[in-house]
Amino acid sequence: MGSEPPFAMSVDVEDYFQVQAFARQAPREGWDRWPSRVEGNTQRLLDLFAETRTTATFFVLGWVARRHPSLVRRIAAAGHEVASHGMEHRMLTEQSPETFRVDARDSKALLEDVSGAAVVGFRAPSYSIGRSTLWAVDVLAETGYAYDSSVYPIRRRRYGYAEGPDRPAMLRGSTRELPEFPLPTLGAGPLRVPVLAGAYLRLWPSWISLFATGEHIRRGRPLVVNVHPWELDPDQPTIGGARWKTWTHYARLGRTESVLRAVLARAPFRDLATRVRELGFLDGSSVKAREVAS
Repeated sequence: MGSEPPFAMSVDVEDYFQVQAFARQAPREGWDRWPSRVEGNTQRLLDLFAETRTTATFFVLGWVARRHPSLVRRIAAAGHEVASHGMEHRMLTEQSPETFRVDARDSKALLEDVSGAAVVGFRAPSYSIGRSTLWAVDVLAETGYAYDSSVYPIRRRRYGYAEGPDRPAMLRGSTRELPEFPLPTLGAGPLRVPVLAGAYLRLWPSWISLFATGEHIRRGRPLVVNVHPWELDPDQPTIGGARWKTWTHYARLGRTESVLRAVLARAPFRDLATRVRELGFLDGSSVKAREVAS
C-alpha cells in the first residue's frame, strides 16, 4: 500500500425511483413504468473515475443487473469491483433471515454470471445492518461473501447502528464474524457526524467534505466514500412525496460531481476489496469469516 491512505470509493448502483424515500410513490411492482436513467448516470461516474484514476466498488442492485447486463460488464471491464446491493432494494428490517438468504444468494449468482468475476462484497439497502439485523452477518458468511459495508455508525429513524464500529473491524453475528468497512463519520464530542456518503456528501457544504477527507488523511483512518448514480442527475423526473424526503433527494444534485471530484483529488481511492485485503481482513480472495466461539 505504500504511503497511500486506506481510502475506498463505492457506488450504490440503483435508479432514482428505487430509493427507500419513494417506496410508496414508486412501489416495486411499478418500477418498469419509470424511465430508467441508471446507465447514463453510471457512465458519468465511470468517466470521472477513469479521469481521476480511481478504482471503485459498484454495489449493483440485482434488478438493475437483469435489465442492464452490459452496464455490469462495462463496470468490470473498466477494472472496478462488482459487488451486491441485493435484488430489489429491500431493507433488512423488511426481511427475515430466510428471505434474505435467498436475496443474498441470488444477487451474488446473478452478478457473477453477468460480470464473469467473483462477487465478495455486500452492502445492504439503506445501510440497514444494525443491532436488530446482525443475523445478516451469519447469512452473508454462509452464502460466500467476504466482507460487508452496510454499517452506518449513527442513529437515524430508518437506519443506523450507533454502537457499531466506526472503522474496519470484524462484525459479529450469532455464529459468524465478517469484516465490516463502515460508512464514514467525524467525531464531535460524544457525537458521530455522518460525512462523505450519499446525502451527506451532497448536502453538507463542500468545505465539510474536504475537511473530513483531510482529517482522515491526517489520522491515517480508513475511509469509504459513497455515491448513487442518480445523485449526479439534476434532470431526473420528479417523484412526489413528503416535503422533507423530496428536499433531501433533489437538493444540490447539480453540485455532486464537483464535490466528488474535489474529494477524489485529495488522495488515491481504490475498491473496497483491495482496501479490506490491505488492512489484513482478507487472505487472497478467500472469505475470512470465522465461527464465533460459544
